[in-house]
Amino acid sequence: MARPDRLFRLLQAMRVMPAPITATRLAEETAVSLRTLYRDIDSLRAAGARIDGERGYGYRLVEDYALPPQTFDRTEIEAIALGLAEVQHMGDPALARAATAVLAKVAATLPDDREQHLFHAISQVYRPDARYPVALDIDTIRRACWEERSLKINYADKSGALTRRTIHPLAIVYSDRTLTLLAWCCLREAFRMFRLERISEVEPAGTSFRPRRAALLRSYLAQLEEEKSQAG
Repeated sequence: MARPDRLFRLLQAMRVMPAPITATRLAEETAVSLRTLYRDIDSLRAAGARIDGERGYGYRLVEDYALPPQTFDRTEIEAIALGLAEVQHMGDPALARAATAVLAKVAATLPDDREQHLFHAISQVYRPDARYPVALDIDTIRRACWEERSLKINYADKSGALTRRTIHPLAIVYSDRTLTLLAWCCLREAFRMFRLERISEVEPAGTSFRPRRAALLRSYLAQLEEEKSQAG
């Protein structure tokens, strides 16, 4: 692992893990020797990170040089806590992990009193079950959208008829009760909204539609506006 990547991983571990964190635990988390771990901590300190602690006791990240100090009021902190909690309960493991990481990064930029507001927000999310219980690997679709790579999917319509399609994925839409994939369907040669629970298989098609994603999205939004004006 390259040294900058290793230092970033060490910083992220110190943001997320409960303090004080022993050197042994940090070394395990970043897959380095204790000797390298001590050198990396010294490098972070030299770069401006305030890290309390010492060998034999444990370490705590007090101030993160990689993140600028933030000033949020209480209501803004409530919004951050509530929004990230909602993401954690969606049922998407990758987004849940990302929300946890974002919470730790934001906390690292706050003064102590604001940090306490963040972790003890009065606004809470309670969902005994995941909001979107989809068995499909959503991360594969998300990466295809980012990278503008076509996908092949097996899709069942509302009557249960199964079709095999090649699509250009554009965006994942989180509606009130369902997850939907907005895409350009090469079979129908039109925009389509595919409900994720009806997709039984997804795999890379091996082709790119770059740089068409932004243009396709604009076209779709323009189409929606035109349909709205005609309906009005």
